Amino acid sequence: MLAGGAVFDARSGAVSRADVVLAGDRIVAVGVGLSGDVVVDCAGGLLVPGFIDCHTHVSLTQTLGSATAVTLPRSARQLSAVPVLATLLRNGVTTVRDAWGADAGLRLAVRQGWVAGPDILVSLRQVGTTGGLGDHWVASQGTVDAFGDPSMPDPVFDGPEAARAVVRRMVRAGADWIKVTATGSMARGVGVHDVQLTRAEMSALVDEAVNRGRRVMVHAHGARAAELAARAGAHSIEHGVFLDEAAVAAMAEAGTWFVPTLSVTQADPEHAPEGTPEAHRHAVRLAVRAGVPIAMGTDNPVRPHTEVLREIEYLALAGLGPVEALRAATWQAARLLGVADDRGEIAEGKRADLVLLDGTSVEPAGLADRIRAVWHNGRVVAGRD
Repeated sequence: MLAGGAVFDARSGAVSRADVVLAGDRIVAVGVGLSGDVVVDCAGGLLVPGFIDCHTHVSLTQTLGSATAVTLPRSARQLSAVPVLATLLRNGVTTVRDAWGADAGLRLAVRQGWVAGPDILVSLRQVGTTGGLGDHWVASQGTVDAFGDPSMPDPVFDGPEAARAVVRRMVRAGADWIKVTATGSMARGVGVHDVQLTRAEMSALVDEAVNRGRRVMVHAHGARAAELAARAGAHSIEHGVFLDEAAVAAMAEAGTWFVPTLSVTQADPEHAPEGTPEAHRHAVRLAVRAGVPIAMGTDNPVRPHTEVLREIEYLALAGLGPVEALRAATWQAARLLGVADDRGEIAEGKRADLVLLDGTSVEPAGLADRIRAVWHNGRVVAGRD
């Protein structure tokens, strides 16, 4: 039993005194005056649900932007995730959606306990059209794909029928989500306002994903690509640095989620592309006013995974405020990922993923330094000696 602390209600945002009883990997009771065989003193602390990063790349720390990526053995990419996963657990992150890079084998390794880490939902590759962000091609050699192998299928397609085929390839290889690139890359400084798919292609992707029990997440910096994706039924827009009122209106009408990944522009604003830090905050404020649901995602390793919890602070500062930022990283994130019936809040019957913080404040600044203990599936996986 976790006794004597305060508990953050991720549905309502309220904080109240309560005990929490765990049995196996589940929370079996939440209330005042409970009893348990083993008691953990949580006095002076705040229990929050395990954090959820809805947009990360756990397998790209050694290959993202590396000129030597093509020389590495295929296993190196997945093995490089092992220390990343441990880092995320230490920071209280108990579930992640990998936005490409991790394969189904890494998900299996975590589920089987071969590797310690958060639960992983995988997208495998970021699919897109010829010449798009996922098309690894150089003029001197043609296709140079350091990421392709049978477990990471070809992500390039053109036309609605090929869009359906690429979804089928990803699902066959074990993808939980379909990741689509609808604009170019801000990191590369190319095509951020492009619309790299037709309406028919986007609609075919979404329709086929739904047919296969999957949902679509869309990399889109520019407003027109985000609007097109929302109107086609995409489930979430990733990044959205340059969203405008028309884009957020379309997202609100369609129920499309927004995962801003503010770490990309807010962590080092002096070196971010000119104007993007404020544009990104403005996009979040527009989304909040329009009623667009927002979930936390970092896009790490654009920033080191050790900084994962700073994203919650950036969300708060961009217009969500402390309580909604914490909800974006817990309950709202679970809703986006379709796992809210299992996790994302401290409630009876839910998975015992919890973080004990020093102090009872909901202010997100310095969260990593406040972590006293982390439980994942009912087991202590991190904490102070």
